[in-house]
Amino acid sequence: MDQIYLEYTFKVTPANPGTEILIAELGYAGFESFVELEDGVIAYIQKRDWNPEILSELVILKNPEFEISHTSLEIEQQNWNQEWERNFHPIVVDGICTVRAPFHQVPDTKIDIIIEPKMSFGTGHHETTHMMIQFILQNDFVDKTVLDMGSGTGVLAILAEKQGAAAVDAIDVDNWCYLNAQENVLRNDCSKVQVYEADASILSGKRYDVIIANINRNILLEDIPVYANCLNENGMLFLSGFYKDDIPKIQERCEEFSLKFVENLEKNLWVAVKFIN
Repeated sequence: MDQIYLEYTFKVTPANPGTEILIAELGYAGFESFVELEDGVIAYIQKRDWNPEILSELVILKNPEFEISHTSLEIEQQNWNQEWERNFHPIVVDGICTVRAPFHQVPDTKIDIIIEPKMSFGTGHHETTHMMIQFILQNDFVDKTVLDMGSGTGVLAILAEKQGAAAVDAIDVDNWCYLNAQENVLRNDCSKVQVYEADASILSGKRYDVIIANINRNILLEDIPVYANCLNENGMLFLSGFYKDDIPKIQERCEEFSLKFVENLEKNLWVAVKFIN
């Protein structure tokens, strides 16, 4: 069954910092993808996830310091390719890793990842994906067994292999993400990434040296016990998909299962956090 997306175009005055704040709130409310404009942002959410209360709950829309207007339209899945090709620009993380589309010029960076996201989340443009890429670049993945939970396009799983991982499981509950990740794994000539369409129940009996989970706070809080049970001694757990204010809840939940907080990265109100077993 085709996924139907709603496209919301927001005009924001002043655009800086209003657009960044709006994107953070929209991401927390369930919007999946964003295209930043000079005077605002285009945001996408699945129609099935939409409800009329979403916009009324956005704090920034009630802030008199910003003037924000919006228009919306419904988009069928097959129209997405044209939309993202028009707006998707390569990103470079820490001068080391480029994430780009197949039609972009080959970059002069150590790592080159080619992603055709279609309707899947994870091009590196969103703050959470960007910070998870940073964590993978900053930590030792050589010969590690890795789980990428909520893998979306598969960009983090692909990067894990490029950073020397021995084996990577990329798991997402969404069928479109599953199919898209398979395509991107092949596109990047990855031989050590296995893609699965499943939820955390598939993890029973599995063990990993590194677990990456970029999902959302509520799912993380529910699945942290499963991650802890799958993590090898001295293993690393990287979590993102939530705000800085959520760190205490995430940390408390992790400490229930002897996972120790190490550090966090922060970008435009979003955070990524590292724990060790």
